[in-house]
Amino acid sequence: MRRACRRARPAATSTGRTRPAERGTGVEADELLVLVADGDQEAFEELYGLVSGPVFGLVLRVVRDPAQSEEVAQEVLLELWRSAARFDPRRGSALAWVLTVAHRRAVDRVRSARAAGERERREARRAHHPAFDQVSEEVEAVLERERVRRCLDRLTALQRQSVTLAYYDGYTYREVAERLRLPLGTVKTRMRDGLGRLRDCLGGAA
Repeated sequence: MRRACRRARPAATSTGRTRPAERGTGVEADELLVLVADGDQEAFEELYGLVSGPVFGLVLRVVRDPAQSEEVAQEVLLELWRSAARFDPRRGSALAWVLTVAHRRAVDRVRSARAAGERERREARRAHHPAFDQVSEEVEAVLERERVRRCLDRLTALQRQSVTLAYYDGYTYREVAERLRLPLGTVKTRMRDGLGRLRDCLGGAA
């Protein structure tokens, strides 16, 4: 992975605090991340030098593709600058926190790539048989509408009106009765009889 920042020597920070001494990557990363949370750019350069290698190595093991792994690693390191204040040294080391962020980002990239690949495969399958699928669905819909129309024609006028208002226009039984100016009981009876005949017709229609 290309190193974007060189590790600086220990020196005084812009806020007057002393840079962490050479005491090991873990401890130094902890202290640097705390400084980064305060907006210390020099501390971020040092932290970048410490963790960029481990971050890229972990991401590459998950993502496999070097180019994508470099992109993910850069995203992780940018997230360190933006989110350093979330680090709590009481809950673990800075390096462990950084690698957890890196692993999460890497897994997200793999899942995203798989989802995109699956979408492309589905689109390719649909593109391979577009005419047959589309024509088949259209023919089936036309035939179904024709079957329903023929069966509705076999009902009495009142049965047909009641069924159409209730099941195609969405009216309640009471609203159907009001629109047809008939007693509710009459509408319910005609509806029951009409649905029975319609069911028998659709069940036996070829």
